[in-house]
Amino acid sequence: MSLDQLIKKCKKQDAKAQEQLYRLYGSKLFSICLKYSNNYANAEDTLQDAFITIFAKISQYKGQGSFEGWIKRVTINTALQKYRKQKVFEIINEEQIEEVAIEIDEDNVSLDYLLQIIQQLPDRYRLVFNLYVLDGYSHKEVAEMLDISVGTSKSNLARARYILKEKIESNKEQPVQSIEG
Repeated sequence: MSLDQLIKKCKKQDAKAQEQLYRLYGSKLFSICLKYSNNYANAEDTLQDAFITIFAKISQYKGQGSFEGWIKRVTINTALQKYRKQKVFEIINEEQIEEVAIEIDEDNVSLDYLLQIIQQLPDRYRLVFNLYVLDGYSHKEVAEMLDISVGTSKSNLARARYILKEKIESNKEQPVQSIEG
């Protein structure tokens, strides 16, 4: 079955088509949910909520643009919805913003470790970092999505980078343990 046929069946609330769509995109969308959640269980909840929204609003997809892009956007918005209601952002004077460069030695820092320390960031820093660095949104777009100022977006990104840099550097300083047999 083609993607177009699958979407048409999902628009008619066909349960088998919905299951097939879930199997087709579930793992990709779950990785997005993991980026925006602070733990695995929250990511699972967000994925569930995202698919409920996708199935409820699939009739709004008119076939223009990438379907995968549309469902990714729905998933990101679903993840962000949880944080919009909370006051997780602190307003910081833009003059205090200092850019922090992060040097990553790819031989000593695994992707799993990076994901782990990103998930440990406070919500306000993790959300801005993911939107700006990993998903390529501008500070203006991040500010609109999170209902914050551009300055707050920039300051939260700078703080996220600083925390990540500190964690990566402290990880470098720990001696590598070898297993001797």
